[in-house]
Amino acid sequence: MLGVADRPELDHPASIIYYKVDDIERVYEVFKARGVEFVVKPHLVAPMPTYDLWLADFRDSEGNLLALMSEVPRQVA
Repeated sequence: MLGVADRPELDHPASIIYYKVDDIERVYEVFKARGVEFVVKPHLVAPMPTYDLWLADFRDSEGNLLALMSEVPRQVA
């Protein structure tokens, strides 16, 4: 996913790598239990027609910002 920084603290000369996961809550809990420093817990960022896009931001051991990303299927009528 490519995009323009939406917050001043993200506006820097580096890229955020997004890791797509099936179950963001489960991966978040596993990472957190292993000592990963999360900046933002899993949260809904965009409701799409067939799925909801969820993100959770975290920092690696060098302080770089990374994120988990999950496309949670929606019940479509």
